Amino acid sequence: MNTKLKIKFNAPVVLGFVFLCFGATLLGYITTGKTNQLLFMTYHSSLMSPMTYLRFFTHIFGHADWEHLIGNMCYILLLGPLLEEKYSSGILLEAIGVTALITGIINYIFFPQIALCGASGVVFAFMILSSFTSFKRGEIPLTFILVVIFFMGQQVIEGVTVKDDISNMAHIVGGIVGGLIGYCLNKKPGSAVI
Repeated sequence: MNTKLKIKFNAPVVLGFVFLCFGATLLGYITTGKTNQLLFMTYHSSLMSPMTYLRFFTHIFGHADWEHLIGNMCYILLLGPLLEEKYSSGILLEAIGVTALITGIINYIFFPQIALCGASGVVFAFMILSSFTSFKRGEIPLTFILVVIFFMGQQVIEGVTVKDDISNMAHIVGGIVGGLIGYCLNKKPGSAVI
């Protein structure tokens, strides 16, 4: 029996997202952070600038360093393909876009002194969304409750007690977005609208 193994491009949105994040981080490294500041970081800038609105979406691609990128991409690659298979590429792309926009706007309004970059909000959206994969009408998955307690609780505690460069706000907001999307996608049989 002669079977050839081949590499399958199994999750186009997830893989495209990972490649974009890698490219943005590489550009940031090559330009010593200038491309991050221009394109891949959201911060309190003029509302008259079209770049402000673009960065509400593109801040998820830039990462502070390789360790930051690798940490986020491991979760994206672990959770993303399962979510893309269950919900579809289009739904996952919408989930990424909604998470980016909401975390970008909240950071702009409530944390004007903080620049935000990285896919951490998307990671937490994926974490919470993945806990809905076994959701059935009239039931709340125990995995969802435990993920909220452990991951979200940790973010709230760290946000209050630890002063570092990690945006706990993006983690919390990403988790909330993932939970809302998961609930909306699973509340009725066959419903798949964000």
